[in-house]
Amino acid sequence: MPLFVVQHRHPADRCPAQDKEMAPQLLKHLSKTHAETFGVKILSEAVLDGKHTLYLTVEAADSNAVTKYMEPFSRAGSVEVYPASFCETVVDRGFC
Repeated sequence: MPLFVVQHRHPADRCPAQDKEMAPQLLKHLSKTHAETFGVKILSEAVLDGKHTLYLTVEAADSNAVTKYMEPFSRAGSVEVYPASFCETVVDRGFC
């Protein structure tokens, strides 16, 4: 399945973690079980401290599935979906 890196950014004043109603909903949305209902497999997730930036590494059939899954985050800020490869794949093919 294709690999993608997702970057979500939002302004500090629109941080979903500050919203007592939205924050638990977004955590539920980020669960691996829920992501799989969109055809998205979450491999890793991390938030850059103090930067209001979330990164996900996911597998999905295509970028459209990832974009659809990330729609709730696009309400709070930007969402970028990047095609990606594992390091072993890059070495095997001989280029990034």
